[in-house]
Amino acid sequence: MRVITGRYKGRHFDIPRTFKARPTTDFAKENIFNVLPQYVDLEGAEALDLFSGTGSITLELLSRGCSRVVSVEMDRDHHRFIQQCLQKVGDTAGVAVRGDVFRFLKSCRQQFDLVFADPPYALKELPQVPDLVLDGALLKEGGILVFEHGKEHDFSHHARFVEHRRYGSVNFSIFR
Repeated sequence: MRVITGRYKGRHFDIPRTFKARPTTDFAKENIFNVLPQYVDLEGAEALDLFSGTGSITLELLSRGCSRVVSVEMDRDHHRFIQQCLQKVGDTAGVAVRGDVFRFLKSCRQQFDLVFADPPYALKELPQVPDLVLDGALLKEGGILVFEHGKEHDFSHHARFVEHRRYGSVNFSIFR
């Protein structure tokens, strides 16, 4: 896993082979991050990374200037890996929370400029995630949700849907 650009550009982190999570491909990550400036200025932004997995998105957000990134991951080993990566780059703006995303969403009282959610594609509750984020008042005014999902889901009819992007087998729906 590598950081594409920003202050940690080129930094590599070796993901243990035992991990179940698959990081967003560099191709997809680079392309979606090229789209984000149309919607949000990452410099100084506060972001939430749900279903963080390897922490790839968290690191990219911090590298690109976010002032605070909260990373939520349930798996103990993945959470520890994210903490280790944050320690390696020495970035105290990254906060790794170990916990269930659905519980976190119910109790979170913070607001963010950007919420990035990348649940496991096979997660049965996947279709409900956008509404949980959007109805939970997690976004600041003008904030966006970037939702990564498989091709079998179409959110284009959602009232707050803005756009869909596909990069290879990776799909992103953007909500406002």
